[in-house]
Amino acid sequence: MIQRTLLRQSRVLGSCIRSSQRAPLPRPQFQLMSQTLSAFSRPVASSRWYATEPEAKKDGAEGEKSEEKGGENGDSSKKDLEAKNKEIIDLKDKYLRSVAEFRNLQERTKRDMQAAKDFAIQKFAQDLIDSVDNLDRALAMVPEEKLKPQEKTEHLQDLVSLYDGLKMTENILMSTLKKHGLERFDPSVESEKFNPNEHEATFMTPMQGQEDNTVFHTQSKGFKLNGRILRAAKVGVVKNN
Repeated sequence: MIQRTLLRQSRVLGSCIRSSQRAPLPRPQFQLMSQTLSAFSRPVASSRWYATEPEAKKDGAEGEKSEEKGGENGDSSKKDLEAKNKEIIDLKDKYLRSVAEFRNLQERTKRDMQAAKDFAIQKFAQDLIDSVDNLDRALAMVPEEKLKPQEKTEHLQDLVSLYDGLKMTENILMSTLKKHGLERFDPSVESEKFNPNEHEATFMTPMQGQEDNTVFHTQSKGFKLNGRILRAAKVGVVKNN
């Protein structure tokens, strides 16, 4: 059986050889094409390329130009940043000044409103001072010895009652005025030193045992409205020299 298989293979091989011998030769143009394709199919040897000197200089110049351009861009950016920082500083300074001015305006407005509130009755108080002075003069006209008489007569008792009523009225009036900021002061009570801001010297006289510029007499008492002098006190001052 093996011999038969070998015989068949030898016959098939012989038929293939005969058919190949009978095949026509390829034409010249096909041979040329096949040679060209074979040439292209061969591996190409690797090669290195070297830049020439002018190209290298050109590349260097372009690099320098790009560096110069980058430097110019950096300088312009730095200048822009400095300008922005300066503008920020100016705006901050203006903002702080505006805040300070606004706060000063608030404080000034607050003071003006408080002053308007405190001295709203100033004109009324000035008109009322004369009435208070007249009441004080009426009380000063009654001598002390008649207030404490040895013989209590009907007339003297009426005078004492009238005096007590006027004194009570004065106390209530001054207490009410004090609630609204109006106060009366008498510099001769404590022998104060003459103060031109609060006192008005009407006369000067030497007095033994008294220092110079000491207030010893009060012609008319002074008044203050919420700490401000509404009317200076008219006084007599000691002047020894």
